[in-house]
Amino acid sequence: MSVIYLLLTLSILVAIVFFIAFIYSVKKGQYDDSYTPSVRMLFDDELVKVNQEKLTKD
Repeated sequence: MSVIYLLLTLSILVAIVFFIAFIYSVKKGQYDDSYTPSVRMLFDDELVKVNQEKLTKD
């Protein structure tokens, strides 16, 4: 029975460590998306061309 308490305690500690690491990485900007805004304008042109082609076909 003591093994269950030990494993439960260790798993909670590991979960807390991963949660703290996640919060730290979010605050440091690890998940900020800096790539998509610079490329978005390249894909918007394709969408506009497709929409114009659809309008001219109708």
